[in-house]
Amino acid sequence: MAEFPPFDAARALSLASETLRIEAQAVTDMAARLDGRFARAVALVLASRGRVVVMGMGKSGHVGRKIAATLASTGSPAMFVHPAEASHGDLGMITSVDVVLGISNSGESEELTTLLPLIKRMGVPLIALTGRAESTLGRHADVVLDASVAKEACPHNLAPTASTTAQLAMGDALAVALLDARGFRADDFARSHPGGALGRKLLTLVSDVMRSGDELPRVLRDADLMALMREISAKGLGMSAVVDGDEHVLGVFTDGDLRRLIEKSGSGVDLRSLRAQDVMRANPRTVRAEALAVQAVELMEAHRITSVLVVDNAGCLIGALNTNDLMRAKVI
Repeated sequence: MAEFPPFDAARALSLASETLRIEAQAVTDMAARLDGRFARAVALVLASRGRVVVMGMGKSGHVGRKIAATLASTGSPAMFVHPAEASHGDLGMITSVDVVLGISNSGESEELTTLLPLIKRMGVPLIALTGRAESTLGRHADVVLDASVAKEACPHNLAPTASTTAQLAMGDALAVALLDARGFRADDFARSHPGGALGRKLLTLVSDVMRSGDELPRVLRDADLMALMREISAKGLGMSAVVDGDEHVLGVFTDGDLRRLIEKSGSGVDLRSLRAQDVMRANPRTVRAEALAVQAVELMEAHRITSVLVVDNAGCLIGALNTNDLMRAKVI
């Protein structure tokens, strides 16, 4: 088993700092070189009726997979095709309506350059993401995105480090420019990420999480206080709506309102004589069923309430929800 020199913590920290500095500088330098070629690359993708086919070998291939995933999730259909596999049948995945994004720092990866004449023969536009515009990849490309770096962060200037960071950053820049050009919005992003936290927040409606039917706590305006308390206890929402005979919401009565009422009862108030309309809070906060659940969260946080009623266009009660319902739906 090979023996390693004693660990030098100070040297490790110094190398880490230098790596980050070199890679940050590589991205900064690349930003300064952006020109009309980048805009032409964006235009090529926008004009395509197919997908962005991303190709790259080795570390560039790993970066390419991430770029393809980012493009696909931000409104530009994309996929990764391995250049070596393309030579053995996967080239059939590329169609004449696609755009190819070829990634190679040297621009001379044999598995990729072998495919270039075939890609050009198909009439497929080729965007090169490379560190050498004069390379084989660069010469075959319709547009070259310059991802050259002054040096790698590797102390031996060998391992792809700064160059792959530059490739990844340029891929992100391309994806962001495209999503903006396509008018891609946050809810579009959510639709491609339905299982994530953002998807839940931007896709979950109040109607998806609200309680309805027999689960709804409600009493008529002339119900006595005991009936009101029983309804609150039975439905477990910590409150009850007060409605008229047509289910129009007149007010709301909560656990907190009950506590405050009991505190006042020492001043001679006969609780048994009270009706729902006497103790309710009129004009309660409400939401619509078609509203986003996150809007209900914002309403509840803004007014420091833990539950809210759901009404239709006529102001009739159709649902209710509380913070526990929203937490179960993972909206909060």
